[in-house]
Amino acid sequence: MKTARVYSTIVCLAFLVTVAHPLEAQRARWADAIEEFSFSISQDVADDAVGGIAAGIMVNGDLVWADAWGLANRDTREPMGSASVSRTGSISKSVTALLMMVLVDRGVIRLDDPVSRYLPEINDLQDRRPGSEDITFRHLASHTAGLIREPDWSESVVGPISDWESRILESIPRTAYDSIPGARYQYSNIGFGILGLALSKAADRPFIELVEDEIFTPLGMTGSSFVVQGAELEPRLAQGYVLRDEQISSEAPMREHAGRGYKVPNGGVYSTVGDLGRFLGAIAGVPGLKILKESSREQMLAIQTPENPKRGYGLGLSLLSDDEGNWFAGHGGSVAGYNAYMTVDPEAKIGVVLLRNYTQGRTNLGGAAQSLLSELRASRR
Repeated sequence: MKTARVYSTIVCLAFLVTVAHPLEAQRARWADAIEEFSFSISQDVADDAVGGIAAGIMVNGDLVWADAWGLANRDTREPMGSASVSRTGSISKSVTALLMMVLVDRGVIRLDDPVSRYLPEINDLQDRRPGSEDITFRHLASHTAGLIREPDWSESVVGPISDWESRILESIPRTAYDSIPGARYQYSNIGFGILGLALSKAADRPFIELVEDEIFTPLGMTGSSFVVQGAELEPRLAQGYVLRDEQISSEAPMREHAGRGYKVPNGGVYSTVGDLGRFLGAIAGVPGLKILKESSREQMLAIQTPENPKRGYGLGLSLLSDDEGNWFAGHGGSVAGYNAYMTVDPEAKIGVVLLRNYTQGRTNLGGAAQSLLSELRASRR
């Protein structure tokens, strides 16, 4: 743990210099908020006694503070570090949505194109209402396509990463509509799986290659991948742990490193707190990390769901407004052995990322990240 603490101290000092508040009182509030946050997380991790949590704060796309607590691997006693690689779960949906908007900017697709134009197999979905409109890319990326959450096929979520496309195609006839497209928000994992395959078909390139070339590389996300292997990433992988009936197991997380069936575009990304900070920088429109036209970035940050104008879903992002009218965008993720949460204030360009390599911990990652971000934003005034 000593290495992580030394690194944290160095980065924290850099953070305080970078922020450059005009008043000492403002700087003190940043430090106090971080100290309180760190203490709370460290206590939770110690009480859980399972694995570890890594945390980071992004300002203008730069990781200005990071720390980690607990263990990345219980067997080797390797401590969790700020550079540890973890699964991000459904944060992958934000990545897929960003890729979609890159392809919109390139003229490869239009946001309101029918998906069937590129993936005709989508017409095999079950229980379509007579006269309902075609599913569009916008529908899939905003969870308004009206599809059930998972296909009615247990084998859809097993199998190697190399087979994910065939798993999608086999899942489509086993997936049904639950409402008409555009009617309401309805979270659908298979919907985002279909989206990823449709993007690949439209661009005529493999989905994983597209994400690597159009997102990871231009944003400098060197610790992010769909497959963790090789001398660079494999030693940094935090082993995942599942806590069930007071028993700690790594069996399911280890098995899923080889693949989760179709769940690649909606849950296959591995990353780090620093990389996700850069991703949030792109969402916030930070100069140097802009890979979208401003109009496309604004579309991602616009509520697409009809239920509530103050809280909903954009394109691959959960959106909410506080009582003072400040907007926040982010996403959570949960898979076997890993939980993750990222959130950003696009106006202030401040973000918070939390990655945990075990489930059922005391820390509510979303609540902790959002609370810290609100405090940091308020103290910038």
